[in-house]
Amino acid sequence: MRLSAESRYVILHLPQLALWCKVIGMETNWAEENLQTIRTLMERSAIYRRALAPIMLFVGALGVASASVGILCRLDSMRAFGALWLGTAVVALAGALLIARRQALKDKEAFWSPPTRRVAQALIPPLLAGMCLGAYPVFVFTEAPAVVALASVLVWILFYGCALHAAGFFMPRGIKLFGWLFITSACVLFYAIMKDWMGFHYNAHWLMGFFFGVLHLAYGAYLYLTEKRKNAA
Repeated sequence: MRLSAESRYVILHLPQLALWCKVIGMETNWAEENLQTIRTLMERSAIYRRALAPIMLFVGALGVASASVGILCRLDSMRAFGALWLGTAVVALAGALLIARRQALKDKEAFWSPPTRRVAQALIPPLLAGMCLGAYPVFVFTEAPAVVALASVLVWILFYGCALHAAGFFMPRGIKLFGWLFITSACVLFYAIMKDWMGFHYNAHWLMGFFFGVLHLAYGAYLYLTEKRKNAA
């Protein structure tokens, strides 16, 4: 039986057609999965916002308390400064996770869901890089001048801002703007300190207390009040 030219063409290209159909199916599944993730993130933006307010208030209160301890107890050596603030970071991270988990249980949501994993994947690289780069001079140069501690602070502020900005792609827009505040401030402070524009003694505890204490308290209060007004409306 002789086959037509069209039939021979189809038979010869069956492998390519099968591969093409498989790729189309995979792309469709990938698109559906990403659309579902985006939809879930949009639906949970209000949940993230509700969880952010207590997290920011907790981190802010902890930052102010640590800065007060550092200033009052005169923990000015590099090792004491690093131990205080790295310990504060560990407590802040653990507390934030517990608050987020409690919010998820309250709303009957899975804590370690695909959207949560995406937020974690965005946060981890800059936070880890900032911790390592900032901690290195603290524990290596034990008798270094105060400017070394300030360099660590600027590194922590900069990379923390980068982490917030990265998480902002999956969370409310305010987080991204909050991250830009940290990034911009770190850059401006770097040039101000290097050029000695302000002409006064910089205390690393004061800077840490302001950025990781006062600013977080202010943002947490803003989130709490705006959420309260939305619920009242």
